Amino acid sequence: MRGYLLIMLVAAAVAYLMTPMVRRLAERKLVFAPLRDRDVHKVPTPRLGGVAMLCGVLVAFAVASQMPFLQPIFSDSNLVLGVLGAAVLLCVLGVVDDIWDLNWITKLAGQVLAAGFMAINGVSLVSLPVNGLFIASSRTSMFLTIFVVVLTINAINFVDGLDGLAAGVVAIGGSAFFLYTYYLAIDANQNTYANLASLIIASLVGACIGFLPHNFNPAHIFMGDSGSMLIGLLLAGSAIRVTGQVDPALISQERVIPTFLPVLLPVAVLILPLTDLALAVIRRLRAGKSPFSADAKHLHHRMLGLGHTHARAVLIMYLWVAIVAFGCVAFLMVSWRIVVPLSLGLAIITLVLTFSPLRRKLRQHQES
Repeated sequence: MRGYLLIMLVAAAVAYLMTPMVRRLAERKLVFAPLRDRDVHKVPTPRLGGVAMLCGVLVAFAVASQMPFLQPIFSDSNLVLGVLGAAVLLCVLGVVDDIWDLNWITKLAGQVLAAGFMAINGVSLVSLPVNGLFIASSRTSMFLTIFVVVLTINAINFVDGLDGLAAGVVAIGGSAFFLYTYYLAIDANQNTYANLASLIIASLVGACIGFLPHNFNPAHIFMGDSGSMLIGLLLAGSAIRVTGQVDPALISQERVIPTFLPVLLPVAVLILPLTDLALAVIRRLRAGKSPFSADAKHLHHRMLGLGHTHARAVLIMYLWVAIVAFGCVAFLMVSWRIVVPLSLGLAIITLVLTFSPLRRKLRQHQES
């Protein structure tokens, strides 16, 4: 555990220190987020924050390669090349998009290319932890891997609409997922299965934590597509490495729910982005628009519409992610008789907080 925490700290420190440098570069080159009607920010804000986050991840991997505990991960260089190569490729694509605003077809093609590169180098779905289902076809494996990666990238991109929201959501959900990958390695006594996943997610969480102080409301810099696509790719890569290559039968047979966590937990971590993505696609298709068209009806817009301040809306959305993600992980360590009522209680409290502005509005209406 200490080795992974060190990696997380390294990624956080590098991302934190690199962000002001990237910000100054973005300001000098006039790389600012445009002011549009659907956007929440009202002042020009530099982007390219994903470059600082990528630096954190790359340095964390470099340090990990020199640590005896983590060196076995690098024995298969193709896996590491697949993850880092795809990350660099997608971050570069994001930088180009942050500067020149590429069309959605070009970005989608780049996402498919990065996901395909990762899959070709071995980070791909080879099995699903549901009744030992094995994906025999390499073509099917490639297709499913690309689909999962592209879906995750765009889900994170959709939720990146408030200061600190995407970085915080991934940091919280990623922390829960890290606990799962680490626990899985110990419980299954198969460290080689979970190590790469743990390294990816530890580096990612660290990079998000290091970037967050610069990005929380009021944000001094945005991560831009260079950041949102990067963290979506890494989150998907870690989930694929666990979901596709860990046999749930290796987990303690005394528990039933944990055997389904390889499927449930990635969804739980992404519950907020995936919900926002699904609602946006349904909403736009019903209106006869392209699912890639933009609007101001995302979940974060609705939170502000309820009457929440910018920071409070973000913190409440953090709470929802934490309840779902850590609630799922808790099934590994605590009886469901404790997890279920505790999670429900926290969910009710958060639900009250979510809709509390409506009560104030109703009271003010009655008084007037």
